[in-house]
Amino acid sequence: MEIITNSPAETEAFAENFAKELTGGEVIAFKGSMGMGKTCFTRGLAKGLGFSGQVTSPTFALVNEYIGGRLPLYHFDMYRIESWEDLYSSGFFDYKETGGVIAAEWSENIEGALDNDTIFISFQRLSDNCRKITVSRGEAQ
Repeated sequence: MEIITNSPAETEAFAENFAKELTGGEVIAFKGSMGMGKTCFTRGLAKGLGFSGQVTSPTFALVNEYIGGRLPLYHFDMYRIESWEDLYSSGFFDYKETGGVIAAEWSENIEGALDNDTIFISFQRLSDNCRKITVSRGEAQ
């Protein structure tokens, strides 16, 4: 599936609707460079799952937990993950067992650890605010 969004608000609204289809246990792997809308998309996911608090980039925390909605959402930044040891120490595999939803930025760094049913969301910049968002399941774009 592909969609064009023309603003951060449209990206967030698309993600909010997308979240309504999630049932728990999904890993959503984001692909796209800095400033492409990954955190904006996660903000929409959190809202769609019923979380009403603030959603921020997990750059310095490695993982942010958004609890209190229909499903918990775990927002990972995999930018600094360089090895299997790093990935294990991040808690990624433990979080996968919770039945919540994982949203992983910089998923390129953990492709070897992603299952066949991973949802890949790729972002392509078309202009300053315009993005082409491609959603696929089971294979990186």
